[in-house]
Formats: sequence, structure tokens, C-alpha cells
Amino acid sequence: MGHCKLKVNTSKKETRLKRKQRRIKMAPFTSIFGCTLLLNAAATFRSSSYWNSYKSCFGYSEGQSGNEDENKSSDTSNPTLIAKHGALLKKYLAVYLLSVLSDWLQGPYVYALYDKYGYSQHEIAVLFVAGFGSSMVFGTFIGGLADSCGRKKFTILFALIYIASCVTKHFKDFNILMLGRLLGGVATSLLFSVFDSWLIRSHADAGVTSFLSKSFAAAQYGNSIVAISAGLLANQVASSGPLVPMFADEDDEDAVVYKGGYLNPFDMALVVLVIATFVAATTWDENFGETKEDAQSAKNKRWYDAFTSAFYTTIHSKEILYTGLICSLFEGSMYIFVFMWTPAMQALTDDPLPFGLIFATFMVCCMAGSSIFSVFIGSMKVEKLGVYVLGIATVAFALMTFSSSETGTFMAFLLFEMTVGTYFPTMGTMKSAIVPESKRAAIYNLYRIPLNCIVLFSLLTDLTPHQSFILCTSMLSVATILQISLIKHQQTFFSTSSASQTTKAIDVEKGTLESEPLVSDAEDDASSKEN
Repeated sequence: MGHCKLKVNTSKKETRLKRKQRRIKMAPFTSIFGCTLLLNAAATFRSSSYWNSYKSCFGYSEGQSGNEDENKSSDTSNPTLIAKHGALLKKYLAVYLLSVLSDWLQGPYVYALYDKYGYSQHEIAVLFVAGFGSSMVFGTFIGGLADSCGRKKFTILFALIYIASCVTKHFKDFNILMLGRLLGGVATSLLFSVFDSWLIRSHADAGVTSFLSKSFAAAQYGNSIVAISAGLLANQVASSGPLVPMFADEDDEDAVVYKGGYLNPFDMALVVLVIATFVAATTWDENFGETKEDAQSAKNKRWYDAFTSAFYTTIHSKEILYTGLICSLFEGSMYIFVFMWTPAMQALTDDPLPFGLIFATFMVCCMAGSSIFSVFIGSMKVEKLGVYVLGIATVAFALMTFSSSETGTFMAFLLFEMTVGTYFPTMGTMKSAIVPESKRAAIYNLYRIPLNCIVLFSLLTDLTPHQSFILCTSMLSVATILQISLIKHQQTFFSTSSASQTTKAIDVEKGTLESEPLVSDAEDDASSKEN
């Protein structure tokens, strides 16, 4: 009897010890999350308009910020233009954030749903490869038509295609799920090309191009908030009920149509997409990449001419080509990171990891990065900022490669996530000035071809996290060199926030290099009215 009591007491002590170890394990992650929240709060405050009212409290005088003020366009302090930009940004964010919300809701449960349906790891891999392949092939051609057919129309098309993709998830049929992945690949290409194209042209038409970098920063900041919210919502609805067959008994393994469980996040995404479609249809104005004359001549062109024209424009312009390669190398590294951070962390510990807390910390760092962009864009040329972002991202992956501690690796992860938050508004601003407006959506989709090749390579090879991080370090080193080369090619830094900024574009038909204004005639008219 005494021996049994001793066993029970020993078991209780071991349980208490394990609980204590778990609390100790959680402590660093919780503390780091708290620190990132403080960093984000500080960066957000520094980038906000409140800073000018309170900066004297921190020892800053008006004279100390003179250089920053000199780099800012006078347009950004014009009350009329501020009001115009605010109205435009609200319209854009209403549709954009709903669209990325639908994407974030689905992301964590695609693999889990396929696994629940009973498909093997190889079959699931085939479905994922098909999605990225579809984005590379079909998405490139379809997205390229947005410049001539209308960016608003293709934004609505994105939502309809993604809705169809969500519907296919209800079917436990490999061919239907494959169709869903193909549709999802096309929708992803549209999401990452048409929205930016609409935003840039709308800024030009409204005469508020000088606010463009602020719009990209706001979109990235909002995207991070949406990601955290989507994770919480998806987790809640996915656990609200079991996955059960429709029109059949629960234990019927031959059932084809299902509902509930892991399908709930996809249903929620579908509803969100319906709302996004309605908001875009009722609040957005249509815009095109072509002038009226180009649109008339485009009627006689073949459906693939937009792609071929964008291709020749890209390969004949160093600025456009280098920008595309930089985008592919950075974003390819980002996708590899998404695939590899979990196994990398698990290899360093035998204890369960707080994945929800880790993901939230990632997103807070992204928010801080977008705020840091807003701070520096007023005093630093965006091309130079790009060099620092790419260089720091390279260092972050090098630290991941050589780190052998869990905390050190996690800190390297957070450093990279911060560069992600800075990268997207930086690259969005750069592309707005470098890529010609008439071929913007087509070239943006063209940029995704090497990106998807990188993603497919990472999916089809059996690289370890360590090998993947070495690959990413190499790719980002090349991206940094290309960014420096891009600056040297331009000879002098140019400000992408200037309303008079021009970009170079190739006229393929004439075979001559022409300068295509980023600012449309509508913006010139708006500026003249202001004067």
C-alpha cells in the first residue's frame, strides 16, 4: 500500500515538473511577443501624424527633422489632396483587406482538409504543385489581360474564381479538388497583381501619387492585422463542429460531398469574397493600363499579345528585369521560409511549440516593419532602403543557418519577418515607378513565373531546413547585389514619391526606348486645378 502511494506521489511530482517546464518553455516566447508588441507600438507611433505633436517630448526639435521635411512632397500636406487620398485608401482597403482575409482564412486548413479526406502525402503534394503550376501558367496569361480589359473587372473575376475554388473543397473527389487548386492558383496571381495595378492607376487619376508609399504601408499593416484575426476566426469555426458527409450516413466512406469541420473556414472565406465582390462593384471606378488610343488598337490584338509584349518589354529593360528578379528571389525565400520554419523549430526541441503565439509574433513584426518603412521613406530614397531591407534579410537567413539554439533561431525568424513588413511597401513603391502603366498587370504576373519556379523547386526537392536556409541566403545575396546594380544603372537615386516621376518603357513594335509618364493626364489636370 505504501509502495502504491509512493508511486502516486512520484507521478504527481513528475506531472508538476512537466507543467513547470512547459511554463518555462512558454516564458521566452511570451516575453519576446511582449517585446515585439512594444516595438510595434513605438514604430507605429513614430510613423503616425501624432509624432509631430509629441516629438519635442523626446528631445527632437523642428530643426532636427529638416532633412526629412525636405524630402517630403508639399502635396502630402495639402488638405484637399489628403482628403482625396483618404477617400481612395478607404475604398481600396475595404476590398483588399476582405480579399486577403479570405486567403488567410483558407491557408492553414488546405493541407488539413486533404489529410482528413484520407489522401496520401504524395497526392496532397501533387495538389499543391498543381496550384503553384496553375499560378505560373494560367495566372500569367489571364492576369495579363487586366490592363486592356479593366482592373476592376478582374478584381471581381478574382473573387468569383476564388469562390468557385472554395466550393470545390466540399467534394471528396481528387479531380474536383484538382480543379479547385487550379482555380486557386489563378486567383492568387490576380490577387498579387491586379490589386496593386488598380491602386497605382487610381492614385495617378486622383492626382495623389505622392501618397502611394503611404497606401502600400497601410495595406501591409492592415494585412498583418487581418492575418492574426483570420487565424483566430478560422480556428474558432473549424472546431465548431465535425466534418460530416452530406446526403449520406456519417460512417459512409463513399460519400462525396461534405460539410462542417475544416470546411467551415472555406465557407467563411466564400462569404467574405461575396462581400468583397459587392463592395468592389459598387465603390471602385474602372481603370485600364492603356490609353483610349491603345484600347482601340488592342481590339485587333490576339489574346496572348499582352503576355508577349510584357515579356519583350521586361527582357529589354534592365530596370524592369532586375526588379522582377529581386521580387522573385525575395518572395521565393519567403515561401521557403513558410514551409521550413516549423520543422526547423521542431528540430531544436522535443517539447510542443506554441504555434499560435509564434504566428502572432511573426505578424506583429510584419506590422512593425511596415511602420519602419513609413518612418524612413520620408528621409531615404526607396531604392536605397531596398538595399538595406535585402541586406538585413540576407543576414537573417545566415543567422538561421548557423544558429543552434531555439531562441537564437526564433530571433532570426523575427528579423526576417520585420524585413517582410518593410519589403512589400518598398517594392510596391519601386514597381510603381519602374514598371510601365500600360503593361503593369501583365508584367506583375510575369514576375511570378520565376517565383513559382522557386516554390515548385522547394516542393519537389527533399531539402532539409538547414539546406533551405543556405539556399535562401544565397538567393537574397544575389537580390541585394541586383538592387545595388539597379541603383548604379539608374546613376542617381530617383524619388518615387514625386508627382513628376517618369519610368522607362520599351515600345516593342517600334523597337525604341520611350519614357512613359507614371502620372496620367488626369493627374496633371488635377494638379493644375489645385494650382
